[in-house]
Amino acid sequence: MSGQIVLFDIPSKQGTCWSLNPWKTRLLLNYKGLDYRTEWLEYPNIRPTLEPHLPNNGSSTPYTIPTILLPSGTYIMDSRAIATALEAAHPSPPLHLDSPALPRLESLLRRVMIALKPIYIVRVPKVILNEASVPFWNETRAAAQGVTSLEEYERANVDLGPRWEEAEPALREVTDLLGEAPPGKGPFFLGNVVSYADFVWAGFLIFMGRLGEDVLEEVLVRSGGGERHRALLEGLGPWVKRAGH
Repeated sequence: MSGQIVLFDIPSKQGTCWSLNPWKTRLLLNYKGLDYRTEWLEYPNIRPTLEPHLPNNGSSTPYTIPTILLPSGTYIMDSRAIATALEAAHPSPPLHLDSPALPRLESLLRRVMIALKPIYIVRVPKVILNEASVPFWNETRAAAQGVTSLEEYERANVDLGPRWEEAEPALREVTDLLGEAPPGKGPFFLGNVVSYADFVWAGFLIFMGRLGEDVLEEVLVRSGGGERHRALLEGLGPWVKRAGH
């Protein structure tokens, strides 16, 4: 086979990457300048495509995106496993996976994602997914939330104010974490040095923007330092540009 890496990603109505986890891998590939192409998989096609090549991990979703196929024929699933493998094979430029900022950020991001679940679970099928993926999303997410339909879930979460209030402390902690970089050495978590932590947070911010500018703006307001987060995205501009293909 060719020397290209294949990145399996989930398509959108806009024809670009949207989900935070695939964005981590896409930013990594772009940053390292690795040769790759995207193979888009609608949600119902993920398992049939990957199952012949990867072991079932026993979870409720044993086959997930992102997954990559290396030129050697090896499949690697999960954004962090991909990062570890590609860092070992292509150490320059480095990802700084050992940065103490990374586990702190990942912990904060989990808190934010739990708090904002009613927003993205409901909006994703409405504004992002192609019709081929909508039934799969609706059925699996409704089941995961213990409801019969996402309409029921949406009705139970009409007031999103408490969700934003729950997310705000963690968002502000991320802003503080960004602020720990040496003065005048931003805009990244390690100052003027790009690291995988930046890709993790950029993936989240881009995902919020795909849900709607109102969602991203609320994230930035609640963060207490929106300019820091916009500066991070701007600093990653060269690697954000390739969002598909």
